Amino acid sequence: MAEEKREVTVKKGEIQKAPPRVVASPFEGMERMFDEFLGRGWLRPFRRDWLTFPEVDLTMPKVDVIDRDDEVVVRAEVPAVKKEDIEVSISGNMLTIKGQTKREEKEEKGDYYRSEISRGAFSRMVTLPAEVDESKAKAALKDGVLELTLPKVEKAKRRTIKVD
Repeated sequence: MAEEKREVTVKKGEIQKAPPRVVASPFEGMERMFDEFLGRGWLRPFRRDWLTFPEVDLTMPKVDVIDRDDEVVVRAEVPAVKKEDIEVSISGNMLTIKGQTKREEKEEKGDYYRSEISRGAFSRMVTLPAEVDESKAKAALKDGVLELTLPKVEKAKRRTIKVD
């Protein structure tokens, strides 16, 4: 947000308060502090526009994590990504989904020639709510949604305890 400049007329020996500033966001002061300390654009690596395609936005896929009694189901939106371009790994209770897209368009009409190539990569790390047995994990990709079924290890399964 651009700062407004205000002029305050002050006569010698007189103190006058500047009119109060209108704050558009409760975090504006904090943003300004970080900008001054870290330099302008410190937050840019996290902006959503660093990897966009006209019909696909893969900066960070949206993920649902469902904790069931015997398994954890993770669904991630990965539109326009082929299954051979996705890598899923588990380390402890951290699930990592990585992938990339490649798209190439060519158009040739008479003297006119257009070629566009776009590439992009994404990565998403998710903390799982329970320990899972990665050796029995299953993954399926259908209609741009990656679904992972991760069975829980025996000691992590949810149990009901009756209160006496």
